[in-house]
Amino acid sequence: MRRSTREIGQAGESEAERYLRGKGFRILERNLRSRTGELDLVADDRGVLVFVEVKARGSGAFGGAIHAVDGRKQMRVVRQAARYLSSCREPNRPCRFDVILIESTGSTAVVLEHIPDAFQVPADDLRW
Repeated sequence: MRRSTREIGQAGESEAERYLRGKGFRILERNLRSRTGELDLVADDRGVLVFVEVKARGSGAFGGAIHAVDGRKQMRVVRQAARYLSSCREPNRPCRFDVILIESTGSTAVVLEHIPDAFQVPADDLRW
């Protein structure tokens, strides 16, 4: 039975969260939604606030997960991050943007690729 896009996404986020916890990250938020979008994961990596975009695909079809994190998607994540920073007690905290790509290669096999600091954002763009 084929899984829905939503199920694949939720499973991917769970896998990404397990992976990051195993690397010593502290998960602060998961699926943080607002009327303008969503942050998949917000984590702390040794004092650095990390906004993690998770892209999961059931296969490598259509170029795989990496092609889904284009400039437009990056700007959406940046806007959500700016909103998050404006509401937190440490708005000037160092932060970065990571991407985790997950592709299923079979019924249970998963390929996970973590790209730390996947894209750069000028500090002024993070002011809300």
